[in-house]
Amino acid sequence: RYEPTWGSLDARPLPAWFDEAKFGVFIHWGVFSVPSFGSEWFWWYWQKEKREPYVKFMDANYPPGFSYEDFGPLFTAEFFDPNQWADILKASGAKYVVLTSKHHEGFTLWGSKYSWNWNAVDVGPKRDLVAELATSVRNRTDLHFGLYHSLFEWFNPLFLEDATNAFNTSKFPTSKSLPELYEIVTKYQPEIIWSDGDGNAPDTYWNSTGFLAWLYNDSPVWDTVVTNDRWGAGSICAHGGFYTCSDRYNPGRLLPHKWENCMTIDRGSWGYRRDARLRDYLPIEGLVEQLAETVSCGGNLLMNIGPTHDGRIAVVFEERLRQVGSWLEVNGEAIYGTKPWRAQNDTVTPGVWYTLTPKEGKVNAIFLNWPVSGILELGEPRAKPGETQVKLAGYRELLKWVALGEKGMVIALPQLTPQQMPCQWGWTLQLTDID
Repeated sequence: RYEPTWGSLDARPLPAWFDEAKFGVFIHWGVFSVPSFGSEWFWWYWQKEKREPYVKFMDANYPPGFSYEDFGPLFTAEFFDPNQWADILKASGAKYVVLTSKHHEGFTLWGSKYSWNWNAVDVGPKRDLVAELATSVRNRTDLHFGLYHSLFEWFNPLFLEDATNAFNTSKFPTSKSLPELYEIVTKYQPEIIWSDGDGNAPDTYWNSTGFLAWLYNDSPVWDTVVTNDRWGAGSICAHGGFYTCSDRYNPGRLLPHKWENCMTIDRGSWGYRRDARLRDYLPIEGLVEQLAETVSCGGNLLMNIGPTHDGRIAVVFEERLRQVGSWLEVNGEAIYGTKPWRAQNDTVTPGVWYTLTPKEGKVNAIFLNWPVSGILELGEPRAKPGETQVKLAGYRELLKWVALGEKGMVIALPQLTPQQMPCQWGWTLQLTDID
């Protein structure tokens, strides 16, 4: 049994499925999807920081005295089809999904008894959105279902009172945040608890170690659940299950501890925003590059989309997810269930990332640029004449190569028309019997 101490909790082995999964989809959905302007931090930027674009937007489009709470009934979700969402998630090739059950605004996407009249069953959709998506994902896909939960809430009076008391009182976590966590785990049995938003309060204020000890010992998901590292000020990148360290964290090197790169397809926001331009969305080439780079360095990629207030996954997000899925159909062996190799990227040719398929001892070289010459030089793999074999994923014949001894090898790529290419945006060489 795990004790409610970081020493004990941090010693828990991470359930193996998480490292093998490599790729998940993050979904930021909530009342902030109604104004869908600027950022999911809309309420804070408008009311607390009074940022000019947000104040102007409200003055121009809403009557005087309109409050953020007035957006609640406008969060309608009339087009929300959880089966369609599940099918898109499946098509993306993702192995897990993380839904924002509650963001810093405090609105819960389930009918929480600890969030009176500020939840999706009482206000807006009048539906339990968490339950609906969980059911569809579990019925239609093999994805692991996870939930994001914000510890703090920007404007909750109990939290603000505790903050004024320098967190020497704990009215908010005991009456709101912790009961919600126990509630979602018991009710929906998520296999990921993605905690966030410590409000600059220490983990002792949140009683994070007490909750995690229950989660790992006695909860319905004690053996399969994974957690991140955002459990109070100072715990990020230091305690918990996998490390996130910061948003869009991508160190570009191998780390000793399992980590996750959570990032957004829309560079400017996690929630949906109507003011996004096409150039704000990462192109598929950039997403494939992030995936290859992250996995080669031992991380998982959690790629975020923001649905609309009426429950649609915008077509640009759907297209990106389906594109990643089509790429993974060809190159998935170089991603799923792999381990980092001795080298993460190539020393001679830029844009080449390595992974290892341990069962077959196969080294995968994911290259992002097809050389004009048709010759790819790799500085890291040491080929063995007469033994080494080189395959292009999705192409049937073996490739010809020449060993350069300590300097690596050169590989002759097949001469293919664009129509003959096994995929776009990045390709995988599978190398067997190399040093």
